[in-house]
Amino acid sequence: MPTRTLTPGTDVLDRALVVDPGQRVPGRASGFPLRREGPAKLTGAAKYTDDLVFPGAWFGTTIRSSEARATLRAIELDPDVDWSKVVVATAADIPGENIVSSIKDDQPLLVPIGGEIRHVAEPVALLAAPDRETLRRLRGRIRLVTEPLEPVFDPELSDHVFAEYDVKHGDPSAAFAEADLVLEGEYRVGHQEQLYIENNAMIAVPGEDGGIVIHGSMQCPYYVHNALKRALQLTSVQARVIQEETGGGFGGKEEFPSVLALHASLLALKAKRPVRMIYERHEDIVATTKRHPAVVRHRTGFAKDGTLVAQDIEVVMDGGAYCTLTPVVLSRGVLHAGGPYRCPNVRLRGRATRTNTAPNGAFRGFGAPQTEFAAEMQMNRAAELLGISPAEIRRRNVYVLGDTTPTGQLLRESVAGEEVLELALGASLFERVRERTRREAAQRTGSGTIPTGPLRTGNERRATGIGLALAWHGAGFTGSGEVHLASVASVELAAEGRIRVLTANTEMGQGTKTVFPQMVATELGVPVDWVEYAPQDTAEVLDSGPTVASRTVMVVGKLVILAARRLKETIEGRSNGVPFHEAFRDDAREHGATRIDQKFEPYPGVVFDDATYMGDAYPAYGWAAAVATVEVDLDTCEVQVVDVIAVDDVGKVIHPILCEGQVEGGTLQAVGYATIEEMKLDKGRYLNDRLATYLIPTALDAPHIRSILVEAPYSGSPHGAKGVGELPMDVGAPAVVAAIHDATGVWIHDLPATPEKILAARHGERAPAAVGPGKAA
Repeated sequence: MPTRTLTPGTDVLDRALVVDPGQRVPGRASGFPLRREGPAKLTGAAKYTDDLVFPGAWFGTTIRSSEARATLRAIELDPDVDWSKVVVATAADIPGENIVSSIKDDQPLLVPIGGEIRHVAEPVALLAAPDRETLRRLRGRIRLVTEPLEPVFDPELSDHVFAEYDVKHGDPSAAFAEADLVLEGEYRVGHQEQLYIENNAMIAVPGEDGGIVIHGSMQCPYYVHNALKRALQLTSVQARVIQEETGGGFGGKEEFPSVLALHASLLALKAKRPVRMIYERHEDIVATTKRHPAVVRHRTGFAKDGTLVAQDIEVVMDGGAYCTLTPVVLSRGVLHAGGPYRCPNVRLRGRATRTNTAPNGAFRGFGAPQTEFAAEMQMNRAAELLGISPAEIRRRNVYVLGDTTPTGQLLRESVAGEEVLELALGASLFERVRERTRREAAQRTGSGTIPTGPLRTGNERRATGIGLALAWHGAGFTGSGEVHLASVASVELAAEGRIRVLTANTEMGQGTKTVFPQMVATELGVPVDWVEYAPQDTAEVLDSGPTVASRTVMVVGKLVILAARRLKETIEGRSNGVPFHEAFRDDAREHGATRIDQKFEPYPGVVFDDATYMGDAYPAYGWAAAVATVEVDLDTCEVQVVDVIAVDDVGKVIHPILCEGQVEGGTLQAVGYATIEEMKLDKGRYLNDRLATYLIPTALDAPHIRSILVEAPYSGSPHGAKGVGELPMDVGAPAVVAAIHDATGVWIHDLPATPEKILAARHGERAPAAVGPGKAA
């Protein structure tokens, strides 16, 4: 089914591309190129970092703290060991600044003597040896002498604030006094592990000029490049970073690879030979960043007809021991906390604090899944209290063109909340199915209400439920982030006639290597096979910004298209109007290489004040709706998610099959977030730090997922695309929890909705339900 552009006045069903797994037509048969790296990955020919061979390379490992908080007094090497056969590195060996370059300079590369250990598994020293057996034997012969300090594990009790925001619009206090219903709620979400298929891996190769070449698994080569320059006192030429084949990232390989690259480099410089540092799964889970846990408190005012009149929302995020990307994660979470709904009176407050747990960082959705789960819970609970369907309360509040957000942003274009909502409702037959589940529940109990309390047995062992959620997601970086990045992307006609795309944006399974050549080929009018995608090597490509925030296609894709257009104009101008596809080879022979570097320029009319946090927070928004169907075992309260309809507005679908893959992957991660993914901690230590104990959905757990892709193009980009990678993550969890409520009659306020939590709720632990003018419910 061909895609159709979203235009005002057309029927919503004519604006969508429905992608059903049973109707897929792969590759060229569907008119779209095969994914570039697919055959190599499928056949095993693709080489990941651990597959690379560097003669004479040693192996490195990290000596880590076992305490959540302590002062490091000494590092003692066993005197019975001949340490001259290996290399040990400490903070004293760092030639530059002992920091991991990030938003704030608070995280040391290695804890120095006299410094403070701030989390379990914090790096204190490094060890390199010619073989793994020596590493295993000697790492236990290094002893850390420490003086324990009192740790802080509750983010609400911490007095160290990484970031805080306060956004106010209208007069919430006055509006609450006039509201017919005031609903309060507290929602908690925990850590989530990215669990990419390939662990973090780096190989550092020292150069004769004192520099370092890094080969590794990463999302952001220039993050690593900047970190190397600062900590190791290297020039831009001496520091070289090459992204190798990367087996997934989901945000977990955004900032953390800088830590591992610096560790490998420090050992390589001291050993004067290549050093390999490849994490095993246990170390990867214990030491790397996770999704930020959060507490979100809502106080929401409604009119009798379900219209929102006031919101007062507080967000508290746990940043862990160091800042990393916490301020921008919190920022996005706060700005999305009210959900995709217009409200004339809003106050959004957020703060993120330090705890003595491993640092938290980027994860798909970047703060929005935490806060939008809470927003959707509030809407569903309010609908129940007001006697309005979950669909109707959203219809009455969802943003439309011309609405204004809490930051004062006027929604001028590319607003598709209504479209995704109606498509999800129609495709799922939501109202019809919901009415059926309510009738079945009433029949089981002989009443008109959904049963709660004591568990039912006999023939009433399973119940079906259906749930709805709606979300929005700001496209690209928040506020002036893209302006500060000043990204540059390039398209080159090489001297030998090759056409090359040069960006620092990485392939990690999402399709960058396929989509960028596809877009350039379309602009130049040549077959896609004629366009190469250059390696992500900082010696060859300029900094086009990080591969994060669903910005690759929207932001960098725009730069690539504009560069291709300029290249086409240049070649055709030099050939007196001969079309590019006929002229480019002769031009290369006559003029040599021609490279066009395209720098980011601010989107017209998009203005944001970083000091007041008012204005256009994002140039455009993506919109998503999900309807989940679950079955709940009423004896054990185990949940099986059997079906999800995912509707996502992505602006413009560049490659339907790859876009569908993003929706399916994000939806399945959201299902795991909703039901089973839970990091358990004790005194700052992760307890379930193995694949045997940290559960994620497998193929057997995966529901049937139907993707509906909606196109509401954004005019600020020549292709109209807005990004898709994070959007599905925002809606899956609240849709599943709403479906659990439909099946069981209980609300689960804390993710994940485990059988234990559902059992407890069914035994009577429910949210208060008092309702009245100006009263809290």
